[in-house]
Order: sequence, then C-alpha cells, then structure tokens
Amino acid sequence: MGRIFITGSSDGLGLRAAKQLISKGHKVYLHARTVQRAQDARKACPGAADVLLGDLTSIEETKALASSLSRLEPMDCIFHNAGMYLGPYRAQAEGYPAVFAVNVLAPYILTCLAPLPKRLVYTSSSVHFGGSTSLDDFGWRERHKAGRFSDRSAYADTKLYNTMFGYAFARRFASRGAIVNSIDPGWVPTKMGGAAATDDILESERLYVILAEGSGEAEGKNGCYWENGMRGPAQAKKDAYDEQAQDALLKKLEEITGLAVPE
Repeated sequence: MGRIFITGSSDGLGLRAAKQLISKGHKVYLHARTVQRAQDARKACPGAADVLLGDLTSIEETKALASSLSRLEPMDCIFHNAGMYLGPYRAQAEGYPAVFAVNVLAPYILTCLAPLPKRLVYTSSSVHFGGSTSLDDFGWRERHKAGRFSDRSAYADTKLYNTMFGYAFARRFASRGAIVNSIDPGWVPTKMGGAAATDDILESERLYVILAEGSGEAEGKNGCYWENGMRGPAQAKKDAYDEQAQDALLKKLEEITGLAVPE
C-alpha cells in the first residue's frame, strides 16, 4: 500500500483523511506544529506511522521538515493540507504574514526540497475565485504598512496560488511521472469551517482519499482542480490556467526562498 504524508494533520480534515487512509492499509505520516499537538495527534490517530514536527510559519522549520521527509522512505503522496484563514497580519517568514507563510511559502519549500512523490495535492478553496495573480504587492506587505491589510482578500490570493501550484507543478514534473492536483474541500464543519458549514465533510474525506491514492475518478488525472460535490475535475478561476502567471509566481517564490523548482 501507499506511503502518504499530510501536512496540517493533527486535527480537522487532515486527521480525518489520515484515519480513512490508515483503515485502508496505507502507511500515513502526520504533521504537527508543536510537540503538544504532535502528542495529541498520536493519541487521536494511534495507527499513524509517525508525526513530523514543523512550524510552517518559519522558513527554517519548513526546510527542517523537508529534511525529515528526506530521511524517510520515499512517499507515494505528499498532501499539502495545512492552511490558515482569518486573523491579523502576524509578520513571520521574511516579514510575510503567517497566512502567506503557511499557505504559500511552506508548500513551495517542501515541493522544492522533499523527494518528489508519485502524487502531489495542494489544498485550495472556492475563495480562490476572489484572488488576484498580481504580484505587485505579493504578501500584502505594502498594503499592511498603509493600514489596508485584508485577511479575507489575502487568503483568497493564497488559495489562487495553491490552485496555480496544481497546474504549474503538473507541467514542471510531467517528465518525471508525478501526478499533481489541487482540491477545494468545500465549506465543511471543521475548526476552520465552523459549525455552521453546510458542505458534506464525508465527501471531502472521500476526495482526499482518492487523490492521495490516485484511485477512483482521480486515477490517472493530472493537473486538475477538484471540488466538493463534483464527481470529476471542476473548473478553476480562468486566471489560474495562465502559464505565464504560474511561472511568474514560481519565480517570485524562488526569489523569496532562494530555492528553485527542481527539474
């Protein structure tokens, strides 16, 4: 069976999907931000192979997490599930807000440094339709200085970038045989979604499982955007398909992190 690593899996959808995958015989590695959360994850999911530590708001800790992955047997899937939503700017890695560090810098760094798995999945959101591909004020740093930081709009930008990752890395890694997709798990009742969320969380779990496995309707599907409630690939925002915008985003992230996407 497969070896799967899921970021942000000490609770929420990441943990729920991990339990489903373990029940199907897969070897699943969890991820937690702190020692306490790792202990909680082990108790909640005793069948996990291990829990890897790393605070994704930190470039250095994210690089260390990639090193931890490199010391393990190669993964069949790395599922970039960790994410932040609302909250203050919270300057973190290189002065970028925590939402950009966790949602964008961390998956980029892990993709560059961790051994390439057979499958990569990036968690997006329907909110990405409100995002912008403009890199003029990447990370909202200048708008923050001017007192105009919007957590909802910044989040939308990060989710658009996550969707673009699905297409950009599918192109970049096609010659190496990797399958790359992005997913909108929907508005579901997790800590992030809240109790009022109305989408089917069991359908989100199912999508997580088939994308991690490369099974069901996801079998052989590469460079696709998946959406809760649809039995097959969905349509992302038109801007996400723009290859020039994708390449510009990767170039910007290379400048910030000092890491180039491996060929």
